[in-house]
Amino acid sequence: MFDDEFGEERLLTSTKSAYDAEENALRPKTMEDYIGQDKVKENLSVYMAAAKARGEALDHVLLYGPPGLGKTTLAHIIAATMGSQIKLTSGPAIERQGDLAAILSNLNEGDVLFIDEIHRLNHTVEETLYSAMEDFALDIIVGKGPMARNIRLPLKRFTLIGATTRAGMLSSPLRDRFGILCRLDMYLPSELQQIVTRSARTLGISIEESGSYEIARRSRGTPRIANRLLKRVRDFSVVSGSGVITGQTAKDALARLEIDELGLDETDRNLLRALIEKFNGGPAGLDTLAATINEDVNTIEDVYEPYLLQLGFIARTPRGRVCLKGGYEHMGVAMPESVKKQLSVFD
Repeated sequence: MFDDEFGEERLLTSTKSAYDAEENALRPKTMEDYIGQDKVKENLSVYMAAAKARGEALDHVLLYGPPGLGKTTLAHIIAATMGSQIKLTSGPAIERQGDLAAILSNLNEGDVLFIDEIHRLNHTVEETLYSAMEDFALDIIVGKGPMARNIRLPLKRFTLIGATTRAGMLSSPLRDRFGILCRLDMYLPSELQQIVTRSARTLGISIEESGSYEIARRSRGTPRIANRLLKRVRDFSVVSGSGVITGQTAKDALARLEIDELGLDETDRNLLRALIEKFNGGPAGLDTLAATINEDVNTIEDVYEPYLLQLGFIARTPRGRVCLKGGYEHMGVAMPESVKKQLSVFD
């Protein structure tokens, strides 16, 4: 890419990377500034207003959806709106019950505890969290064997905000203890265009409407990717142009980054090309496909496939992955008649 510090990181991944060093500066601070997710915002505003009127902490909130849609940002806004402090951690970071006890015992009345990737909490820690969420108390076992005894430590009332990209991996007991469940959906190009325009203003970047739209429509419905592309296009506009991002400047820069009109990059196209050329459209097993394009199985499943599935370019079947009509058309390859008959059930 542009700097060695970025190594081989993929520009279009929706997970956090070195490209997102300025992410905190671009986060909106209020519900009014938070673009998109209108239903979620409206409902949360009602819940927060009601909790403040009662003088209570907000019910525990579960935010779920694909990465890069603003779950962490929304958690910060909730805390600010409730006039509370927010403490941040993640599921993998809480390894033992003692880690969780230390975090919870240091929370003040009404504080917000944000746990990212909450589906990755280990089972023992998760069970300790149950009583904390439900009874605002910590049940700690002291000693071993016949001398073991249970001590219940009271906690101040707090709001837990959990974020996950895999809601299906949450256990039922944990999921049922959240009073508020909010699903964040992929953004429309018009919403992403507003985000790009706002971020450009925050970063002091001059951008025309045509430029912001060109970036927005190639951002795979994800604000994090939109902000990342904005910064990379800015680099091209400064070095190669007038410093103003126009529609043509954005097109030229994104072409050099090998990002096409639908937001697919060379990695996405390699996956489609492998299905079409090496497996006659599929089905191809995930392990086989990963070995063919030299990628990790989990990376394909979590990073590449969701957007291709959303576009209707591929499908997951019990026998493996198959390339659909849209994928053939995008790659400019005619679908063989035999494959059409085989895949007609997916059209």
